[in-house]
Amino acid sequence: MKESVIALKMSGVGKRFPGTIAVNNVDFEVRAGEVHALMGENGAGKSTLMKILAGYFPDYTGEITIHGENVRLNTPLRAKEAGVGMVYQELSIAYNRSVEENMFAGNIPAKGRFGWFVDRAALREQALQSLAGVKLKGRIDPGAPMKNISQHESQLIEMAKVMNEAPRILVMDEPTSAISRSEVEMLFEIIEDIKKKGVAVVYISHHLPEVFTVADRVTVLRDGRRIDTRPITEVSRESLVEMMIGSKVEEFSRGEASQRNETILEVRNLTRYGFVHEISFDLHRGEILGVAGLAGSGRTELGRCLCGADRVDYGELILEGEHVTVKTMGQMLKRGVAYLTENRKTEGLALRLPNSRNILAAIIPRLSRFGFHRARRGLSVVRNMFHNLAVSPRDPGTPTSNLSGGNQQKILLAKWLSAKPKILILDEPTRGVDVGAKRLIHEAVVRLAESGVSIILLSSDLPELVVLSDRITVMRRGHLIGDLRRVHGFDEGKVLLAVNGEREVLSVQY
Repeated sequence: MKESVIALKMSGVGKRFPGTIAVNNVDFEVRAGEVHALMGENGAGKSTLMKILAGYFPDYTGEITIHGENVRLNTPLRAKEAGVGMVYQELSIAYNRSVEENMFAGNIPAKGRFGWFVDRAALREQALQSLAGVKLKGRIDPGAPMKNISQHESQLIEMAKVMNEAPRILVMDEPTSAISRSEVEMLFEIIEDIKKKGVAVVYISHHLPEVFTVADRVTVLRDGRRIDTRPITEVSRESLVEMMIGSKVEEFSRGEASQRNETILEVRNLTRYGFVHEISFDLHRGEILGVAGLAGSGRTELGRCLCGADRVDYGELILEGEHVTVKTMGQMLKRGVAYLTENRKTEGLALRLPNSRNILAAIIPRLSRFGFHRARRGLSVVRNMFHNLAVSPRDPGTPTSNLSGGNQQKILLAKWLSAKPKILILDEPTRGVDVGAKRLIHEAVVRLAESGVSIILLSSDLPELVVLSDRITVMRRGHLIGDLRRVHGFDEGKVLLAVNGEREVLSVQY
């Protein structure tokens, strides 16, 4: 198909929610065989516009044309029939079922006179073909349960699942949020193959370097309106950010951090069989300790063991000079150790509850007297968090599910900041947030450290690790292999070499 063919045209599209206009008279078009980046701050209307396209909001205004045919997308099924496929940031996976069953859910090949039996041979063959399309053939077993599959492989499986529907328009919402740099490069190869088939790709991302690598054109939304559409070759990083924010945003720079000498936490030989092995390190009061590692290195598992979310098979934790036996998250929270999970929707937040209740969830005992919870005592905490983190909209009574992904992340951070921890473990704290929100979160983290809170930063974002950390400890295959220290100088290149096993770049080797 020729690049000039218009695959999707949205004209004057709008969507109103009670009290707000989420999408306001937006024009948006995508050509067949192009990658069109859709960008904007959290809450700009990107997800709402794409959910209209996916058939989730039947009461939208305006017109939608797909390959020249005017369509009314009033249900997700109608959108699929029209050729729209969407890969969401939060995956729709049945973890107790196999890879192949997830990939063909609702369309599993059957056999027998009445089609009552699953045709396992046909299912396996179709699954292998689909896995080949996302470069996973030979890397994973189609019969393996999804609970044994890594996050980045799950992301690709979700893409394969959508591609089984042979979409003419593919929407990808933050597709690299859970994968490493090498896996991003593989994803771009897959997208290039998809483009060659004439599929129109809408690419939603907050990672500017990715957009400049993969996109042909870019459209920016702000406050529900389209600001501009341009070829990617005609914009700079600075002009793109200015269109998104409405003003210039300078790169966050921490500057020189003061030397931290007081040890608050000693970890000795911490082990969880199969995940982390013989982990030993010290954490100083007011220090930001970055933890770098490729997917599967044990980074997240280490954080979960330290906070009591996962069992520890053996090892010692000495917190403020006292030996601690890690049993539960509640126990560790009482001792001042809090953990911000990387999975906010299933582990971090109760999305149907109001923002205020999510923020105050970790300090209910503090707000209670004689066994009765007194929510009014937390109103000042909520107001301060909304102000300091610029949560939008500023309505404590709004269900958290109504917020954009970035503002949900701010609510999650506010929840743990309200607990006033001594040690805060942050697992991918800026995943899925825009450049403005990212700066706010970085500033909040540095303020915490300056106030004496110790931070353990688990992140796959190399620039984030470099700009925030006093020290970066490197994990590989469940082991710590050494440290990079700010006083000796570190940059993204050194961190990347270190996580790939190049020990000579490390300031200290273990």
